[in-house]
Amino acid sequence: MGDLQPQIVVVVGSGLMGTGIAHGFAAAGFQTRLVDTDPRALAAAEANIAKILNDGVALGKVSSENAAASLARLSVFNDLTAAAAGGDLLIETVSEKIDLKIGIIIAAQDLLARGAIIATNTSALSVTEIAAAADAPERVIGMHFFNPVHKMKLVELVRGLATSSETVAKSAAFVDALGKTSITVNEAPGLTTSRMSAMMGNEAMYMLMEGVASAEEIDTALRLGFNHPMGPLELGDLTGWDTRLSVLKYLHQTLGEKFRPCPLILKLVAAGRLGRKVGHGVYAYENGAKVPGSGLKGAQ
Repeated sequence: MGDLQPQIVVVVGSGLMGTGIAHGFAAAGFQTRLVDTDPRALAAAEANIAKILNDGVALGKVSSENAAASLARLSVFNDLTAAAAGGDLLIETVSEKIDLKIGIIIAAQDLLARGAIIATNTSALSVTEIAAAADAPERVIGMHFFNPVHKMKLVELVRGLATSSETVAKSAAFVDALGKTSITVNEAPGLTTSRMSAMMGNEAMYMLMEGVASAEEIDTALRLGFNHPMGPLELGDLTGWDTRLSVLKYLHQTLGEKFRPCPLILKLVAAGRLGRKVGHGVYAYENGAKVPGSGLKGAQ
């Protein structure tokens, strides 16, 4: 970790992203505090982090000693006040609701170490607007990780209107310590990746709704035709269609008609078919694995 050692990293929110981010920092040698008000979510996050580490041991990528040390560096909290005390970096990964994100920053800012960085993992909301609620908006930055965090190498660092160059440099050093690559982007709706991914996933859903091709055929086209690791409908299932809908609504509001959410996404969310996390989205899932032949056939 170089000049960053020792550092305390506080991750707020123990969903998929929070779990992956907490694993990454603990594995990289940081004292990591994962906080969530839901004890069941915290227990699931701990189990998932242990599984990622154990899978690494089984594959020969992580030694059993390093896996045990990573788990020892991870602490879980139900209370933000206790978790944030003395933290050097706080990353919030809660739902894409700006009031919720602002509330976390306001509650934590006076508890963190002097000069601590406050990062939001938002994929679409305004970093400038979030930062405006902080006493020191120059220390607030977007730090956008990708799912699954332990496999994806990119982190978008999002500079808000007040974000200082020092904050950007320190944030890039944190990303380097994780063994990942950062790019710095000026705040814009959807950043770079979310904007492109949202449009591609939305268009894929329109194609499915119109009966252009089945879900499997659309995803196969993107995987084999463009060498993407997964198709846009598989990715939507992984991200969660409720999350994708929230992002599309924001982009539609800020960037116009080209981001109007496909009606089929609205239908899936209304039906509770949110994706992999609930066992059913565009595809069905059993024990976390996609059921072959379960994809929607089109003209829905």
